[in-house]
Amino acid sequence: MNLKNCFLLVFLVLFSFACKDDCTKYVNPFIGTGGHGHTYPGAVVPHGLVQLSPDTRTNGWDACAGYHYDDNTLLGFSHTHLSGTGIGDLGDIVFLPYSGELRLVPPNGEDKEFHYGSAFSHDKEKASPGYYSVYLDDYDINAELTATTRAGFHRYTFPESDAPGIYIDLTRTIHDRRLLNFELTTVGEYEIQGMKHLSGWAPDRYVFFYARFSEPFTFVSEETAKAVLKFKPTAKGKQILAKVGISFVDCAGAKNNLDTEIPDWNFDKIRDDAGKKWNSELSKIEIKTGDAKSRYIFYTALYHTALEPVMSSDADGRFRTMDNQIAQDKGYQNYSIFSLWDTFRALHPLNTIISPAENQAMIRSLVRKSDEGGLLPMWELNSNYTGCMIGYHAVPVIVDSYVKGQCDFDVAKAYAACKKSSSYDTVNVSPTIDRNILHDKLMPIGKYYKNTLGYIPADVEGQSVARGLEYAYDDWLIALLANDLGHKEDYAYYTELSKLYRSYYDASTGFMRGKLADGSWRTPFDPRHSDHNNDDYCEGNAWQWTWFAPHDMEGLVELMGGRKPFIEKLDSLFSISSEITGERASADISGLIGQYAHGNEPSHQTIHIYNAVGQPYKTQELVDKVLQTLYFDDPNGLSGNEDCGEMSAWYILNSMGFYSYCPGIPYYSIGRPLFDEVKINLQNGKSFIIRAENNSDVNKYVSSALLNGRKLDELFFSHKDLMEGGLLEIVMTGEPVK
Repeated sequence: MNLKNCFLLVFLVLFSFACKDDCTKYVNPFIGTGGHGHTYPGAVVPHGLVQLSPDTRTNGWDACAGYHYDDNTLLGFSHTHLSGTGIGDLGDIVFLPYSGELRLVPPNGEDKEFHYGSAFSHDKEKASPGYYSVYLDDYDINAELTATTRAGFHRYTFPESDAPGIYIDLTRTIHDRRLLNFELTTVGEYEIQGMKHLSGWAPDRYVFFYARFSEPFTFVSEETAKAVLKFKPTAKGKQILAKVGISFVDCAGAKNNLDTEIPDWNFDKIRDDAGKKWNSELSKIEIKTGDAKSRYIFYTALYHTALEPVMSSDADGRFRTMDNQIAQDKGYQNYSIFSLWDTFRALHPLNTIISPAENQAMIRSLVRKSDEGGLLPMWELNSNYTGCMIGYHAVPVIVDSYVKGQCDFDVAKAYAACKKSSSYDTVNVSPTIDRNILHDKLMPIGKYYKNTLGYIPADVEGQSVARGLEYAYDDWLIALLANDLGHKEDYAYYTELSKLYRSYYDASTGFMRGKLADGSWRTPFDPRHSDHNNDDYCEGNAWQWTWFAPHDMEGLVELMGGRKPFIEKLDSLFSISSEITGERASADISGLIGQYAHGNEPSHQTIHIYNAVGQPYKTQELVDKVLQTLYFDDPNGLSGNEDCGEMSAWYILNSMGFYSYCPGIPYYSIGRPLFDEVKINLQNGKSFIIRAENNSDVNKYVSSALLNGRKLDELFFSHKDLMEGGLLEIVMTGEPVK
């Protein structure tokens, strides 16, 4: 055996199955922090309430997570962040260590003003799951961060300095949200506490903190929501530590969170514990591959899928309700940050496989929030209804879990809440809900027209086509639940509503199109055109939205003239020019293959339509293209916003070899497995293995598939089969199997 082959053998032995030792070493938290991924690199544990991360900018679209890889000045470290969203908020309770004098740094991105901060270099910056560190050039300080579920831990290594300090800022937030009220007080010479009450994307939001320092300080206040803590002179290498509990309830809750989760000053132990939590989370899936880059992409994607929703209950079981009350229930976990328009498609279906217990806890939280506020959430943020995006997509999360037999929640309450989401009903909701959000977003007039006229007139409500298509899908899910619960009249009613997607199809153009109140089509019409949030679609155009009827592909094929013209039209989606017209085209339309836009969610099920119409080789070819060309081990590694784990969940499922093409149907569509072997370690103690034989970059097509030795005639298998464990063997070939 020559030296090259010997090295290859050693490599394969060491790296054949990632995660038999430590999965965290395959995570690169900087993936998505460049481009428009909008992720953050800081310290967090799975679903942690605290996301302790550096901020480099606070304004502009690419400031949504507070950090952008293009920047070279840092403003401080804040304790709350959103991962991959298209709107910014949070960035609460900023800490900035300094030595000598506080210095102003020039603005990054779309920031206009100088802020206190420091220059930094990526060469002296590190991040791994549960840990972040950076060297602050202007102050000669090395800052390290780690976290528990509800507390952040800072360790600052100072130079020799006569004037070391820590600057605390409660005024600054991401996207300059309005500060309504604040408190900031010292508790002796080692502790400080405070609160901030804000209005922004979440219109009525509270954050409380309690901080304890390893060294005594003197407090200097500017009589604003800012403070300067001054410490005794430091020798070179002196470390000052800060433990910070965060709560959405009160300062007492923040203090108890801190005392419960970080009882001593052992920073390295908390860091190690965070790493162990992440290793446990990431080892739910093991992959066998010799491709180092795809391994980093996979485990970073899996990492991103476990950031949100976040735990928002305190350690004592208290939490803030949707009607702005304080409740306590030690047997209940209150979750927050439900980006449902995004995450119903892939993130929650992934959770039904690898984290079903947690997914059902999240559903219990959704149902309880409906009790508290009167409605199921739409983009819930820190116990606030934001009403962001369209549809009522708590419904697919609930029903998909139910049809998979994961029903550890109050099904009757969930069913009633689903029905109310579909109705035009503005009564019996909490008076604390902002009335504009209620009438314009949670209960838009389009629901009335959908239920009476049979379509949403484009001259009555914006985004009418996208809303109508998603309403039809959500109503189909309610029909499924009604039928299983024995509500036959409801089943018939919602089944009819589920067919209303047909109302938007214009046979003369072959597209889903805006229809006016008088029954005529909106003109002029250009299927490539986009006017962000001001047209008949949502973050897309007619080319991307025409295919959204996942619950009735047979009906959509019939509507478009039968199988042959349907396939020809679908082929053209991926082959025509990627030009998007319109002066205000949505920036979310990205990751283009033809007019297919992988960088945004409306396209995410479209590739797997080919499986439903008998041309699976095209699904395999396109899945391979997306996996190989639109995900990278690089800060600019995502083709669009990460969107709270959705973009990554698509990668996880498809790289394993299958996808949940229609949540609510408990079957998976087989695509193109990227890895030689995948082992899913299920919570029930069983494992499901996907083995790709003859797998290579060239062999991207499926020749045959066997499930536990049984040949599959169609490239679908059931959720039940997966959860019972077993072996899916997929034989790959270099030629399309037609």
